[in-house]
Formats: sequence, structure tokens, C-alpha cells
Amino acid sequence: MNTLFTSLHIKNVTLRNRIVMPPMCMYSAGSDGLATPWHSFHYRTRAQGGTALIIQEATAVESRGRISSRDLGIWDDSHIPGLRDIVKGIKAEGAVPAIQLGHAGRKCCAPGEDVIAPSPINFDPADGEYKTPREMSRQDMDVVAESFKNAALRAAEAGYEILEIHGAHGYLISEFLSPLTNTRTDDFGGDIARRAEFLRMIVRAVRSVWKEENPLILRISALDYAEGGNKSEDLAQIINLVKDEGIDIVHVSTGGVVPNVKIPAGPAFQIPAARIIKNLTGLPVVGGGLITSSSQAEEVVSSGDADLVFLGRELLRNPYFPLLSAQEAGVDLSYWPAQYARSK
Repeated sequence: MNTLFTSLHIKNVTLRNRIVMPPMCMYSAGSDGLATPWHSFHYRTRAQGGTALIIQEATAVESRGRISSRDLGIWDDSHIPGLRDIVKGIKAEGAVPAIQLGHAGRKCCAPGEDVIAPSPINFDPADGEYKTPREMSRQDMDVVAESFKNAALRAAEAGYEILEIHGAHGYLISEFLSPLTNTRTDDFGGDIARRAEFLRMIVRAVRSVWKEENPLILRISALDYAEGGNKSEDLAQIINLVKDEGIDIVHVSTGGVVPNVKIPAGPAFQIPAARIIKNLTGLPVVGGGLITSSSQAEEVVSSGDADLVFLGRELLRNPYFPLLSAQEAGVDLSYWPAQYARSK
């Protein structure tokens, strides 16, 4: 039996298969954070190609939460119409629209912004693009949590069916989680339980307005790839401390926390971390990493290592990867576009 093209039910959402488009920044928004027609076309095409879950690129909950000045934003009501257009296109092609709510923290390179982080440690002093961040006060944390809450409200208004909190790749939440980037001595730094507290604040803020029946994903970096940094077991412990606040799925990635580390990248290289997170937390996981063939994707899901598989670069190269993979596997999909039926 082919598992990759079986449906999956999570709360009030049904995914038509197990293929996920992960968030990938396109750096194509205006300096005001507004979505463009290009974004709607980009995401709709992947939905038309048969992907089940489309997770929109990191979308900043604050202006200072952008990675660059070309990031999408959701910090103002003016962003809602453009985001709603993206959602409509995805839904029209039968996929489920999700959005990743993010804050860049010390990795913000947008000019003129107040760069903040748990500790005043420059991401990469040798790269003049990065500023040394200002250490956050408790008031700063409250402001950011409120920004995530308001972003969740706007996401609901725009029509997204799933939210993802960006806790990976060395951005703000991830910075709190790693001992390499969090050297605080207050209630938000030190041992694993205290390093998890800011994440708990964010999840609570989002869940206070995001309906219980709507899924909430947490994306993590399960490995820092540096001495003294987090390993998969540490992230599993953090997740177990906060999952009862309302986390439904864990999206497992690795790296991005500190620069100049050696990452053993290769086909499905992040799946071992996904397996550990799934086994130790009991939550469904999305796993992947440089997967380029339907057989690799099928193995990830059928083995039980992950419940869903993400394909990033492959979906950029080939938006119709799901349809073509199903055809290769002899699976007849009901959602093959009628206009393209003669190509089957």
C-alpha cells in the first residue's frame, strides 16, 4: 500500500496526502510587508500540483521581526487583504493553507529596526550585516507575545486553517531555547525549563485566540550542531514541558542557531531527529530534509518515522511533484486538474 497518498485528519482539518510545502522565504514582499500577486501565484501553483499542506513562508509579527526588508508581514491589518488572496488560491486548488508566524530576533537585517534577543550576542560579528541585539526586558517579551496573539487573530481573519509558530533556525524563539544564544540568569534562562518559558508565553498567547479545534504546529531546530548546544532529546524535553498549552504537531528541522557549523546534509538527513522527537513527545511530526524522490518520501511516512514529509527545494523546482509521484506509483488521484487530464 502507498502511504504517501493516504489522507490524514488532524482536529478539524483533513489533508489529502502526506506531502507538505514547508515555509521558504521568498524575499519578494514590499518594504511595507504587503503580499504581491506573485505570492498568490507561487503558492497556488504548488497547491494545484497536489501538495496537501502549504505552509506560507515566515511572516513577521512585528516590523522588527523581519529577517529582511522584503519579508511578508502580519503586524498590521493592512496585510490581511493580500494574505486572504493567498489563502483563496490555495483553497481553490484543494490544499490546506497554513502560515508560519515568525520573529527574526537577532537575525533581523531590515534597516532601521530595534534588534532584540534574549541576550546581547551578535549572530555573526564577522558579517557586517548583523547588529548586536538589545537584551529583551520582560516588557519586551510581553509586547512580542501580544504581537503573536494579534497576528493569530489576523491569520484567522485571512482564512488560514493551521498556524505554525517559528521556533527554529536561530530566530527569536529558538534563541531563547538554545543555551548557545540564551545566557540569561532570570526566569527565562538557565536550565531547560526556564529556557522554555518564552515559548510557553507565545503558545499561550496564540492559543488564547486561535480556536482549540484548529491545529497549531511548532517548528523547531532539533540540533544546534555545536558543542554545548541543544540535541534532539533536549528539544523533546522542551516540547513536553509546553505541549499541553496547545501544540498539535511538531515540524522538525535542524541548524541555523549559530553560524559556521558543519551540517551533515544529505537525503532525509533530518529524519533521525524527527523520529526521536516523535518517539519522545508522542506528537505527530513533519520530517524531511533534501528529499527529492517519491520513494524517499514514501519511506519516511511508511516507516512511521514521520506522519508528514516536507519537500522544500524539490517543490521549488517541480510544483507538480505530488501529481507526478502518484502517477509513478500507480495511484489515481481524484484531484488531478481536469484541464491537464490528457497529460496523465
